[in-house]
Amino acid sequence: MRNSINLQQVSKAFGDKEVLKEITLQVETGEIFGLLGPSGAGKTTLIKILTGQLSYKGVSEILDKSCDKLDRHIYSDIGMMLDNSGTYDRLSCYDNMHLFAKLHDVNKNEIPLILDRVGLSNSKIAVGKLSKGMKHRLVLARALLHHPKILFLDEPTSGLDPSTAEEIHNLLLTLKNEGTTIFLTTHNMEEAYKLCDHISLLNAGTIIEYGVPDEICRKYNTQNAITILCKDGNTVTVTNHPDSANEIITYFINDNVEAIHSSEPTLGTVFMSLTGKELNL
Repeated sequence: MRNSINLQQVSKAFGDKEVLKEITLQVETGEIFGLLGPSGAGKTTLIKILTGQLSYKGVSEILDKSCDKLDRHIYSDIGMMLDNSGTYDRLSCYDNMHLFAKLHDVNKNEIPLILDRVGLSNSKIAVGKLSKGMKHRLVLARALLHHPKILFLDEPTSGLDPSTAEEIHNLLLTLKNEGTTIFLTTHNMEEAYKLCDHISLLNAGTIIEYGVPDEICRKYNTQNAITILCKDGNTVTVTNHPDSANEIITYFINDNVEAIHSSEPTLGTVFMSLTGKELNL
């Protein structure tokens, strides 16, 4: 099985409002795929279709099974970390995990191993006393408890401090290296650029771009320029062309280069150029 997810012309409407419009994409097994777009673009709706929670038009398949015919056994292969955490504040971290271990028929000996992996060594503390970052870790631990083949993450680091977000990023990269397919929705373009093998830009229910993050940025590099920040405080911009080579070399020979940058746009800049809207909303 090459693709874990296959979508062909998937559409979804709520009444007269069309939320998704003929979405076609594939997610390869063992990759981190990012679906980027502002709030209301349709990201969460697409996850609910893929996990069998919503009806739809078109073809939607996960692990070679049609998403409108999923049986309960498929959820042993799917982990989800969505907006609504579904944890029980009065129970401890361990007891929350123990409850879901029973639902997934997972040996309780797995619980401390998973909690330790996400940095929750104090498993006896009540969930209601956890910080937001710690609750995120618990929800992620719950999603990983049964060792799923596909992990759905809806804004997994939203509102977290940079240190906690970095730890989650490192864990996701480790999971990818272990063969887990990760479907990530986010409006954080830096997160997507860092983590994702492929991304789709979603705007108003339509995919407007797809590809490798770095390649997308280079595709829309309309300035094609190199900027040199000089040690004397000046900033010089030259065309990214062989004719500029001697000028650039001169700055290095004179030891007058503080920093040098090419003009590739960020994913957020690309999104704005395509839609006229901010991505990070």
